[in-house]
Amino acid sequence: MHQVILSLGANYEAEKNLPEAQCSLGQILFSPIYTDAIWTEPIASKRTDLYLNQLVKAQTNLDFEALVKAIKDIEIRHGRTPEEREQGIVRIDIDVLEFDGVRHHLRDWERPYVLDLLPQL
Repeated sequence: MHQVILSLGANYEAEKNLPEAQCSLGQILFSPIYTDAIWTEPIASKRTDLYLNQLVKAQTNLDFEALVKAIKDIEIRHGRTPEEREQGIVRIDIDVLEFDGVRHHLRDWERPYVLDLLPQL
């Protein structure tokens, strides 16, 4: 089993899309621990919509590449498209922050919502 920390975010129908993404993640994650979901200001977005952000710490039997592919598939199944991304619409965004102790998306680790939510894990 691999240990992971993922970040979830949405700025479009977020109160619906975040729980739906959690259900989909339940197919690839074991023993998930979700933080609270908090509203945050957009960072470098074309839109001014607030984001609903959350972290999850869990285990998975997928290797890193398979996990990233599964996450991108979940985003697409939940309606994420390149066109909406260009418009700043984020139905769901899921990123691997840490995989077996190796940090990814290093700039995200400095974001206030990550720093605020990490102690809940």
